[in-house]
Order: sequence, then C-alpha cells, then structure tokens
Amino acid sequence: MQRKTVVVAGASGDLGGRVARALVRKGADVRVITRETTAPTARQRLGALGVVLVDSRYDAQSLKAACEGASCVVSALNGLADVILGQQCALLEAAVAAGVARFIPSDFSLDYTTTIPGENRNMDLRRRFRSQLDAAPMRATSVLNGAFSTVLTEDAPILLPKIKRVLHWGDVDQPLNFTTKDDVAAFTADAALDDEAPRDLRIAGGSVSPRQLAAIASEMSGKAYHPLKAGGLQRLGLLIRVTRTLAPSAGVVFPPWQGMQYLRDMMSGRGELSPLDNTRYGKTDWTDIRTMISGML
Repeated sequence: MQRKTVVVAGASGDLGGRVARALVRKGADVRVITRETTAPTARQRLGALGVVLVDSRYDAQSLKAACEGASCVVSALNGLADVILGQQCALLEAAVAAGVARFIPSDFSLDYTTTIPGENRNMDLRRRFRSQLDAAPMRATSVLNGAFSTVLTEDAPILLPKIKRVLHWGDVDQPLNFTTKDDVAAFTADAALDDEAPRDLRIAGGSVSPRQLAAIASEMSGKAYHPLKAGGLQRLGLLIRVTRTLAPSAGVVFPPWQGMQYLRDMMSGRGELSPLDNTRYGKTDWTDIRTMISGML
C-alpha cells in the first residue's frame, strides 16, 4: 500500500507537534508548513521527527506547493479571526487548488455544533469556518474532544487542590468531557489516514461530573474534596459580561472571560459529546480521569 502524505499546519505548536509525531509513528509521510520566523529550536524538534519542513508566508502559491500530492491537510492553527478565518481559509483554498481530498480543521473542542451562536467567541469562529469548509469540494472531518485535561487546573480551573474543592456552575451532576493532547493527537492521526472518516468524530478520554470528580479526588488523595457551586448559569453569564467589559483583552486567544464561556458551554451540557467514537480505530489506551488528575492533587 502506498504511503499517504499528510500536511500539518501549526506543528510548531503543542498540539500540532503531537499530531505530526503521531502521524510519523503511524507510517505517514508528513509535510509540515513552517514560517521563515519559526524558531530554530522548533525546526530542530520537527526535523528530528523525520518530517519535511516547507516554509510559507501563507500566500496562495507557497501553500498550494506545500499541499501538492497530499491526501489530507490537518490544521492545528491556533488564534483568532485572522488565523481561523484568515490563514486557515487560505490553507483551505490552497488544498482545494492542489486537489487534496480531505481537510481536518483546527476545531479540537467541545461540540460547538450544538452550542448557542454568539455565546462563545472561539466557538463562533469555528462555526464560521465550518460553513466555508462545508462549501468546499472536499471531504471534511472535525475532531471534537471536549476540554483538554489542562482545563482541570490551569486554563479555566475547576479542580482546586489548595482548598479541596471542585468548582462548578449549575448542575453538580452534569457530565464534563476531558481528553489529553496525546490522545487527541493519536486519534487525529488515525482520522487523517482514514479516507472514510465522517464529518464529525467525538472523543473523550474521560467524562465526569463535578460530584464524581470530587469523589475521585477524595479517594485518590485521602483528603475530603467537595463540590463548590459558584452559582447558576445565569450568574456565570453575568460574570462573563462584566469581565469582558472590564478586561476585554483584545487579541488574546484565551482570556479569563473566554475560559468562562467555555465552562458555560460545558456545564450547561450544550457542548457535551455524544455519542463517542472512541472505538473507531481500536484505540484502548485512553488516559482516564484518574490518570489525568494523579499529579494535580
């Protein structure tokens, strides 16, 4: 069987680099789009994987050349409208011009297809790009993975080891989806090599409610963790509006109010992933919730 060539954009970033590594491990020929400004350390790290580096200023000509002969383009670009609707659209147009059959966009999120337009800026950008991708003459697949496990204690923390609490808004029994970046990367690599991959693939390494998370943390640490309700979803919505007004953080991809918007979509249940496609490629070594939080307690 002929080896497939997959193009990865955004591989100098954390998730994109993991996707490139997973593709190499699975036997693909990987072509990584870099910039003239890509740091030498990032170039060395990517080059050590055995990928081909192709410099581009995200102009039509160089992007088309980078995509020639590829079976799939994977975008792990991270940013706001200039990136998601600008650079990623340029990449999509180049992939179409080069005759690439498949495109995986930089979605990697909760299920934004079931959330409310206008309530989450970053999900709205994905939604707008989706409409352009669906109008393109190629097959598309979005990988939806809930929240990365870092959300538990870093990006928009809900597990609070210092005070032995699990922060939540609304229903304490609402399931929340979490997946590690390595698991997302491995699954995305499988999807990139699957010519029959569907439009959406939903995965979660672990799904747990705030109440269940508190019980797991208590059992693992030997200390009593309890759920801490900060308020209802309406109060969270008010806090989002106030925070965005006082600290708009223009140009910041994940300011505090964006983290709150993400939590609202998770804790309302609107962004919950169902059904899950975890078994599609035979992957059985998913990182579970216990393993995710083992070093956090």
